[in-house]
Amino acid sequence: MIVSVGPASFVLPRRTLLVTLGLGAVLVAAMIAAVSLGTMTVPPGDVVRSLLTGGTDYDLVVRELRWPRVVLGAACGAAFGLGGALIQSVARNPLSSPDVIGVTQGAGLAATIALTSGMAYQLIAPAAMAGGLLAAVVVFAFGARTGFAANRFVLAGVAVAFALRAGIEVVMSSAETIDALRAQIWLIGSLNGRGYEEAGALGLVLLLALPLLLWAARALRTSALDDDTARALGARPAARRVAVGALGVVLAAAATAQVGAVDFVALVAPQVARRLSRAERPPLAASALAGAALVVAADLAARLLLAPTQLPVGVLTAGIGGPYLVYLLIRRRR
Repeated sequence: MIVSVGPASFVLPRRTLLVTLGLGAVLVAAMIAAVSLGTMTVPPGDVVRSLLTGGTDYDLVVRELRWPRVVLGAACGAAFGLGGALIQSVARNPLSSPDVIGVTQGAGLAATIALTSGMAYQLIAPAAMAGGLLAAVVVFAFGARTGFAANRFVLAGVAVAFALRAGIEVVMSSAETIDALRAQIWLIGSLNGRGYEEAGALGLVLLLALPLLLWAARALRTSALDDDTARALGARPAARRVAVGALGVVLAAAATAQVGAVDFVALVAPQVARRLSRAERPPLAASALAGAALVVAADLAARLLLAPTQLPVGVLTAGIGGPYLVYLLIRRRR
């Protein structure tokens, strides 16, 4: 099936289209459930009426307390899903995700330094994003020397991630107890106390990245070719890999900067989309929807499991992603 967006056109397999629509429906259902369920249960019909027209008895709960958090969860999940899909496509390795190759840890180190040094709250997100981007530069510098060979790229990322994690521990061990606690909460990743402000900042990043994502979808068509064949077709494979990978890093770093280190969403969501679509590489739109649905559903579970205590969403995503990472390692070994 051919889909046209302005002057650009894309070949979209029928199964991928159906999976994308299905994941969109799952996301909508998860968002309605996340607004409906909680200490006070709101009927789904009233949720929809409150969001569309207002004037219901549940407007405060729906529109002011729950919906902003759900929107942020969907936005950060989409950014993580897209970032993971782009990086995995470039590295041609399902283990290549921002939280495995050091991007999340770079953001975490920068945020930890900001939180424990008394930096203004408004500067924490920019600091975290800068840290994630700097970590990616180091990993990409190693990867570029080997033409982004899958195994070496991942190994370089894991090494950088461990080094940055050690840096986080050093900073936290020397910080005041209250500052270390704040940093620890940020490092787990949480939507608690966040809403439209963070969602707006992340939404702006996604909007600005949209033209680049459309370009990346076309550029990835040559990513499965060997370099000689790609050059023969007039492509510049190394430059394209760097550009596509950099876009993925920016999206993942932007999401991490707003909600903290919500681990494994960028690892799991693209592979869920790829396996459902039976595609050669993770489809971008389906990866974004899978990531959004995963974060919204995980945050709902985090609110309900030990209610009225609310767990950070990062606890739930780590619980899902950890076993999945083990599964991928065993599968690749076989």
